[in-house]
Amino acid sequence: MQQLAALPSPWWALLLIPLGLLAWRHPNWLAPWFFVAGILWVTLRAGAILQDDLPTGLEGRDLLVQGHVADVPQFDDDGVRFLLDVTDARMNDQTVRVPRRIQLDLRSYDDADSGAILPLRAGEAWGFLVRLKRPHGFQNPGGFDYEGYLFRERIRAKGYVRTGQPPVRLDGRTPGFVRAAGYAIARVRQDIGEHIRRLLSGNAYAGIITALVNGDRRGITDDQWLVLRRTGTLHLVAISGLHISLIAGLAFFLGRYLWSLPGTTVLRLPAPVFGALCALAAATVYAALAGFVIPTQRALIMLAVAMSGVLLRRRFASTQLLAIALVLVLLRDPLAVMAIGFWLSFAAVAIIIFAVNDAAGARSLWCKWGYLQWVIALGMLPLMLLLFQQVSLVAPIANMLAVPMFDLLVVPLSLAGIAAQTMLPPALAAFLFQSAAWLLHLLWQVLAFLSQWDYGQWTQHRPPLWAVACAPIGIVLLLAPRGIPARWVGVVWLLPLFLVRPPGPRAGEIWFSLLDVGQGLAAVVRTPHHVLVYDTGPRFSPTFDTGAAVVVPYLRATGVTRVDTLLLSHGDNDHVGGAQSVLRAFPVSRVLSNVHLEGVPMQPCRAGRRWRDGEVEFEILSPPAGADPAAALAPHEPRSRTRDRRRGKRPRDNDLSCVLRVRSPYGSILLPGDIEAFAERALLERYGSGLASTVLVVPHHGSKTSSTAPFVETIRPTHALFPIGYRNRYRHPHRDVIARYIESDAVRYDTAAHGAIEVRLGAGGITLNAYRETHKRYWFTP
Repeated sequence: MQQLAALPSPWWALLLIPLGLLAWRHPNWLAPWFFVAGILWVTLRAGAILQDDLPTGLEGRDLLVQGHVADVPQFDDDGVRFLLDVTDARMNDQTVRVPRRIQLDLRSYDDADSGAILPLRAGEAWGFLVRLKRPHGFQNPGGFDYEGYLFRERIRAKGYVRTGQPPVRLDGRTPGFVRAAGYAIARVRQDIGEHIRRLLSGNAYAGIITALVNGDRRGITDDQWLVLRRTGTLHLVAISGLHISLIAGLAFFLGRYLWSLPGTTVLRLPAPVFGALCALAAATVYAALAGFVIPTQRALIMLAVAMSGVLLRRRFASTQLLAIALVLVLLRDPLAVMAIGFWLSFAAVAIIIFAVNDAAGARSLWCKWGYLQWVIALGMLPLMLLLFQQVSLVAPIANMLAVPMFDLLVVPLSLAGIAAQTMLPPALAAFLFQSAAWLLHLLWQVLAFLSQWDYGQWTQHRPPLWAVACAPIGIVLLLAPRGIPARWVGVVWLLPLFLVRPPGPRAGEIWFSLLDVGQGLAAVVRTPHHVLVYDTGPRFSPTFDTGAAVVVPYLRATGVTRVDTLLLSHGDNDHVGGAQSVLRAFPVSRVLSNVHLEGVPMQPCRAGRRWRDGEVEFEILSPPAGADPAAALAPHEPRSRTRDRRRGKRPRDNDLSCVLRVRSPYGSILLPGDIEAFAERALLERYGSGLASTVLVVPHHGSKTSSTAPFVETIRPTHALFPIGYRNRYRHPHRDVIARYIESDAVRYDTAAHGAIEVRLGAGGITLNAYRETHKRYWFTP
């Protein structure tokens, strides 16, 4: 259902009547009945979310909204991001309809600095002056669907708090019982996180311990994420099903032991029953601290069914527990299948069930534990390659050490610290947290060592779905019991995962991709033996840039293993912000730019430089050899809107952009960066009609200072591509520029409306694909 471009009609429900009558007499018809019921359930739930949308007429308008802070606010150095459950919205003193839940940023986004960050608390009622827009995310091959994530989280509008009117704290706003309970849990989570950070102030592992206790992972540093990712231990820093099962098990055995002591039995309640109740209570509290994310839901449901077996004196098979959990999770939220955690969680448990049964004959505990890690690594291989294009080869070793350390020592000590802070002296709570941090420090030395192995991680292209479907057959064969002949044939079933590569350009062909990076530019040119990356998009914060979020996933998904040329057109952040991420992820043969990046050797980008790949020629057209690049020596940092308006842009930066032309017998592509009228005139004087190109990436995002009439008339592109952001604040492209391309009969595409745009120049002519059209989903913003 989540692959559809539009939801099916609710009239499908009429099929339930005849199918139900058939199933009444012939149980085999239950399968199609449940299939249609599932379609109807998803349609109703997803349709209700789509109805809760922001009217287009309210986008970019000043709105006064009131509501409750829905979850733990995410503070950073620039401000705070938070969710707001809206109770009232007005525009010009008239009530308007906005989505029930919106995402807001409170930072310096308007005409004045916002000053100190508001001390927002979960559940508090506030009033804000905001500007909203509909959900819109980057859409690229191999990239993360942020738009789908917002839809799954029921966030149907996002925006920022205007500083023209200060926020107002509201009193006396009492939410309903269910929401009040949710706000209370979120407030406890926020208090716990702040308490841990105070007690472990300055400790490098405070962020990891906070994540283990309340699920807030924003305190984990980039270097720590890298170590966890390279060692395959990412699952340990979330409140996962493994942690919940451990805590429930400890609570069960402790409760059963205490209840069985002489003189403690007050009610006629067997000790195992009391232990089961303790386990359920402990698991529910711990899952609540995580915000009831999908892995905790699965673990809690499985635990509840297992403990109900204790209460009812009935034993359930592990496969039954997993199936019941799967059904109940999807009944509660059918959109859970859109979450990566859903697949990882259920797949991992299914593999563990298989491994535990198969390892029953192992001689020692360590042999069983080692075999379990090997089976998990092999079983998760297809899914990891499909979702991440990466697999940690040291994960079995790392998890053999890290899982017992986390689940037997670090997590219990951290939770004991939370209990101690409410009942015991603060010094004891601090000691418990510091002990957990000390154990993490010891473990981290081993994980850091394993993460530095050159061959500790396998990275490749995304395998085709049919190869992923074949892989489980090979895994079952390889893990089959001894005595079954030809188990080695399982390797053959796994080979397509690695050997079937994505298609590539043939001789003389140019495959060009203009990636969707919002208001910025990133493009990839591929020929049979050359990969060129032209700009890398913006860097939005110290922890997020489109080089890592868009360019690198795209290159991996298309089978690229190295970049031959990285060309950075000029120093604006929206063009070079992701460069360092690309340089870290791939070996880059050379960097052409007039921009200085610390520690990166580069060659100047000057007119006249050219190189070939067979029949395809790459040529730099501008800036000329005598141009002074002093204005573009260093990349610009991201600026607030206020600072941009006050300082403006240095006039020579854009005209010093590196202009690249790629030609083949089948056509040509011109990438002019952010050049404006001055550089356009210079190019026309130097090259004249030789500038004519089949495909043009419109200069400077369609700004009114570029795409002059003589320039457009001379190039006369058949396809004009606009790299722009959705509802960007510069209002690119300018209407006069659009009119010039309409007059030139160019086919126009833009990344905001079409996502990544892929153009192929070959013997069959021009083939163009827009990602938002070829991979359209029903939740996409029109």
